[in-house]
Amino acid sequence: MSVDTMKNPEDAAGPRSGGAAGGELVRLENVTKRFGDHTVLDGLDFSVAAGRHVTLIGPSGSGKTTILRLLMTLTRPDEGTITVDGEQLFPAPEKQVREIRKKIGMVFQHFNLFPNMSVLRNITEAPVTVLGMSRDEAEVRARELLELVGLADKCDARPSQLSGGQQQRVAIARALAMRPQVLLLDEVTSALDPELVAGVLDVLRDIARSTDITMLCVTHEMGFARDISDQVLMFDAGRVVESGPPERIFGDPEQERTREFLSAVL
Repeated sequence: MSVDTMKNPEDAAGPRSGGAAGGELVRLENVTKRFGDHTVLDGLDFSVAAGRHVTLIGPSGSGKTTILRLLMTLTRPDEGTITVDGEQLFPAPEKQVREIRKKIGMVFQHFNLFPNMSVLRNITEAPVTVLGMSRDEAEVRARELLELVGLADKCDARPSQLSGGQQQRVAIARALAMRPQVLLLDEVTSALDPELVAGVLDVLRDIARSTDITMLCVTHEMGFARDISDQVLMFDAGRVVESGPPERIFGDPEQERTREFLSAVL
């Protein structure tokens, strides 16, 4: 299952190395993941081209978040290979895994900010300690990203002083501060109060429209998926049952399972 149409908007989030626009950036081949006797991913094959925004939809438990966790190296596949920017992520030596992992950023359902650090320090800590960026350079970058997500005045605030929506926007800025080639989004609004969801989704829409960063998104926000996606993959029981542009998937899906799912969530 290939996702390979090119997208080349201006990269306002900053330059990144590798992954020429339109070229294959992520590939999963025959990936299987089991938890005990339960097979979560079943011989999964698909690829994502650089600069594309791909959304994974489907019922809970269909394997969507497991894909993101595999790419983040939070878990490992039982079978198959995963390649990022032409380098093998699994199986691979641990040193190679750590280097490839730097190319991938993730925004989780829960914000996971450091409560004892300011907003600015939350964003600069990883670029300084992991990438070796100077503190001054990291702070300039962090302030630019806080302006991008609408929080330029919150540099000195602590996470406890922010709303849930503001904390999630800080988490988005923190992920972008690492200049990832791939940004993974895992149900980033699911922990928010309903009135805070729109603000976070608007920030992500702006990033999708103004940058060429590759996005792989798991969401139950179907309107958001329709807006930002180049390609939508419908998952069920650890397999892709249908793939296509959002206009077709949401407007005229081919598979009965896709129609059943969308009728339940729309």
